[in-house]
Amino acid sequence: MTAQVQHTDVGAYALGLLEEADREAFSAHLSACPPCLAELAELNGTADALTGVEPVEDDGLDGGTQEVPAQVIELVRRRKAGDRRARRRTLIAGAAAAVALVAGGAALGAVVSGGEGAMPSGHLAHGPAEALYRQGTPVSATGASGISGGLVLEAKDWGTHAALELKGVKGPLECELIAVTAEGERRVVTGWAVPERGYGVPGSPEPLYVHGGIAFPPGDIDRFEVSTTSGRKLLVVDM
Repeated sequence: MTAQVQHTDVGAYALGLLEEADREAFSAHLSACPPCLAELAELNGTADALTGVEPVEDDGLDGGTQEVPAQVIELVRRRKAGDRRARRRTLIAGAAAAVALVAGGAALGAVVSGGEGAMPSGHLAHGPAEALYRQGTPVSATGASGISGGLVLEAKDWGTHAALELKGVKGPLECELIAVTAEGERRVVTGWAVPERGYGVPGSPEPLYVHGGIAFPPGDIDRFEVSTTSGRKLLVVDM
């Protein structure tokens, strides 16, 4: 039995179609060929399903007996090849997904950590509020109890976009940024909660940045007030 015959006769061996001498030779070959053993294990279910299949008798059209076993073996081999291709495609797709996941995780880690080191707790690297504040020219103010801050305004077709920086405030508090016109009309720009640790204070040095919008154009706004929801004013920024 040649090496090629030995490797390609797994299907015939699984189906019990080999002659006695070939069967014994192939059994000896299996003990030293892990790939054939693995293929045989996968083919055992197919062999069980085909148990009892006999050659088709002559139907009188071709003058002889149609050899079914060879066709069955070829079918089994093709099925094996197809299964191997499907497994390869699955592995490639899985590897690509894993690479994308790792790359995405690395990018997320860079944003959260700031790339070179971890950002202070509670601080996001240049969110939209901080980005707007840093790009503009702040109007600053100082309030009671060491609270300070500033505002940057951006004129929009729909009104005013405002970004606030707030420091020196401790919680727990619920606060609002309120725009006030010269006529005394008031509109809430945005609201937020201050945790107990606070912002811009010892132990939590990072300022708070928030932003929001109102329908008033910048020229109509007289001042902005930072107040608690209970009505206590923390900071007044005159425009």
